[in-house]
Amino acid sequence: MTEIILARHGETKWNVEEIFRGRTDIELNETGIKQAELLAEYLSRMKIDAVYSSPLKRALKTAKMIASYHKPDIEIAPGLIDFNYGKWQGLAHQEVKDKHKELYAEWLNNPDMVKMPAGESLNDVRERAVAVVASILTKHKGTVVLVSHRVVNKVLICVLLGLDNSHFWNIKQDNCGITTFNYENRRFILTEHNNTSYLKPLHKTPLSDF
Repeated sequence: MTEIILARHGETKWNVEEIFRGRTDIELNETGIKQAELLAEYLSRMKIDAVYSSPLKRALKTAKMIASYHKPDIEIAPGLIDFNYGKWQGLAHQEVKDKHKELYAEWLNNPDMVKMPAGESLNDVRERAVAVVASILTKHKGTVVLVSHRVVNKVLICVLLGLDNSHFWNIKQDNCGITTFNYENRRFILTEHNNTSYLKPLHKTPLSDF
C-alpha cells in the first residue's frame, strides 16, 4: 500500500490580502512559518518515505520543515507548481472581479471550462499533477507527502475521488491542511480531508477558499 498525503503550503501575505498568486514566488509569512512548523511536528510521528514539493518557495519551505524530521531528500516536482493564472497573477481579488467580470463569473460557475488568458486550464493542472502521482506509485511503498498549492491539490483530490474538474468548488483545503489517500487494490481511498487539528495552538480562523 502507498499512502499519499497532499499538503498545502503555509500562509503568505498574498493569501491574507487575497491576491492571485500563481507562479509568483511569494514567501511564507510569519503565520505560515508557524503553521509549517506545527504541520511538520504533527507528521514527525509518522514514518515518511519521501517528500515531493512544488518548486515555489512557499511550498519548498513547508516541505523542508516536514523533511527535517525524517531526513529524506526533497524531490522537486515541477508538475506540482501552482496554477498559472496568466493575466490575473499579482492582481487583487476585487480587481479581477471588477475588470474581468465575464471570465470571473465563468471561473465561479464553470471552472472546468476556463482557460486563463496567457495561463492554464484546470485540465492542464490535472495532466501534470496526475503524472507526478503516477510516477510516485511506481517508485514508493509507504507514506509520501506532496507539498503543493490550493488549486493543484483541489484538482488532485477531484482526480483521486474519480470526479471531474467541474467539482473544483466542492472542495476546500486550508493553508497547511492535509488530505490523505491510501492506494490499494488499484483504488484511491480517502482517509482524511483538510485536517488542520494541529494548527489549533495558533487560534486562527481559516481564511476563505482563495
